[in-house]
Amino acid sequence: MRAILNGVIVAGLLGTAAAAADRPRNVILFVPDGLRAGMVTPENTPALAALRDQGVNLANSHSLFPTFTTANASGMATGHQLGDTGDFSNTIYLAKPIAAQAGTVTPFIENDAVLGEMNTVFNGDWMNEETVLCTAAKAGISTAAIGKVGPTLIFDHTDRTGGPTIVVDDETGSARGIPFSAEMQGLMAGRNLPLAAPSRGENGKAGDATTPGTLVANVAQQAYFAEVATKVVLPLFKARETPFVLVFWSRDPDGAQHNHGDSLGKLVPGINGPTSLAGIRNADDNLATLRRALDELGLSDTTDIVVAADHGFSTISKESATSPSAKTALPGVPAGQLPPGFLALDLAAALGLPLHEPDASAAPVLAGQRPKLGNALLGPDPKAPDLVVAVNGGSDLVYLPKGDKALAARTVAALLEQDYVSGLFVDDALGSFPGTLPLSAVNLKGEAATPTPAIVVNFRSYSTGCANPETCVVEVADTALQQGQGMHGSFSRADTHNFMAAIGPSFKAGFVDALPVSNADVGQTLAALLKLQIPAKGRLIGRPMREAMREGTSDAPVPQAQAGTLRSEPSPSGLTTVLRFQQVGDQRYFDAAGFPGRTFGLE
Repeated sequence: MRAILNGVIVAGLLGTAAAAADRPRNVILFVPDGLRAGMVTPENTPALAALRDQGVNLANSHSLFPTFTTANASGMATGHQLGDTGDFSNTIYLAKPIAAQAGTVTPFIENDAVLGEMNTVFNGDWMNEETVLCTAAKAGISTAAIGKVGPTLIFDHTDRTGGPTIVVDDETGSARGIPFSAEMQGLMAGRNLPLAAPSRGENGKAGDATTPGTLVANVAQQAYFAEVATKVVLPLFKARETPFVLVFWSRDPDGAQHNHGDSLGKLVPGINGPTSLAGIRNADDNLATLRRALDELGLSDTTDIVVAADHGFSTISKESATSPSAKTALPGVPAGQLPPGFLALDLAAALGLPLHEPDASAAPVLAGQRPKLGNALLGPDPKAPDLVVAVNGGSDLVYLPKGDKALAARTVAALLEQDYVSGLFVDDALGSFPGTLPLSAVNLKGEAATPTPAIVVNFRSYSTGCANPETCVVEVADTALQQGQGMHGSFSRADTHNFMAAIGPSFKAGFVDALPVSNADVGQTLAALLKLQIPAKGRLIGRPMREAMREGTSDAPVPQAQAGTLRSEPSPSGLTTVLRFQQVGDQRYFDAAGFPGRTFGLE
């Protein structure tokens, strides 16, 4: 009898152990927005450097191109490339007016109200792919997304009720934000935390052509987000005794690097001054706060942490010797510099098309004026434009709503004349053009619900020269920010090389992963850690980073990587778009692309 009883006990223990092994880990995705891989050192970022060195150093990391925030958030959230998610940049053309942003057809989508209206316009889910958090919530896993407005909500954007996923961002507490559930309201009150997020304050001030921008990091707002995460959300998840996934999106160093006032009009120090360094340390402090809370709550041994920046960063240049708009006197623009909207202005002149402003009720842009935000509708009828420019920064999107192949050829020819252009990618449906590569070559052609750009224009980049040349890269940027401030979005290696690392019970310790990885891989890795099967509509899917996981987590052999280069046919003037990539199986990872000599990373 005793032997049988012991057998039952042993079987029960084995069953318990098996169940524990099959249970998903807790997961935290920490996103230090705009953190360059080369800036993570024990001196600059002690918490991030320790996590990287003690856990897995994902050294061969890649942002998705175009290297913008919401685009890469969509990759992390779904595990898909941008051709499937339709999140091609922070500003995109939708062909339909968005009331939440004054009726524009080119909305800036770091906005909760805009994202909600986009769902309505595109049959309930504008990204057309289910997110990891949405699937996790359906599976009974506790879910939360906290931090910067826009990318935070993207992780579970179809439910705007405040549950099951807890969403906390800049707009929390306003009519535009996602409400707190009654449970969360009670817990917040118990911790004496306000129900409305603080503003960015001084950190949100970008300055202008004569006034330097901010000199402070986004400390107060992010401290609030960290308090909500560590004093309310993590204790709540522990009390539920179920697995959880928490996304924490730190606006810094992105916000400080964009708006910094350390070198107005100057390319040096650019984004390497004290304000940017303070933003980098602010993100590091947020990570340290989260890890301390895990220790205090007894959750560290069961929680995996994945750190992935959305993109790298560069210093803004407004220089061009060929641009007509740079030779035109315009209000608020230093003499000889490219104005915001230079691409639209130069195309309108080259193509002989009238220009209208989508962000100002389609008002005409007359001689001596510029579009306020840079976006533009080109053609006689702004309600049926021939060409649309969506301005973003280190690259811009050009749309041809009528699919006019002859206009596409003329547009490509005009773009090839400008010294600020470095690489063009054209919709496969429009045909092949010398000097350009197809959108499909960079995973921008898939099952997207939103309109696909006709042409993606990459801008010139180069290094000013420093100990680590990648950390002092300059790029031409179509932006209202000033020369010397910060931007991203280009196809330079400075913008594609985001910081990535991981630590926790599922990951190897002290391991340097030499294989290329991307932000789409982050989404697939989260799904693997949570043991989720996510339905897919498109085929542009990343891979789980199983080579970085401990033995027993994956039985698959470690794959091999190969390097490759793709070159376009030369243009009549000899310009060739070159794409440098790495490949693992059928997955391609893009290092840099553009015209050799005009893109950092193609030297």
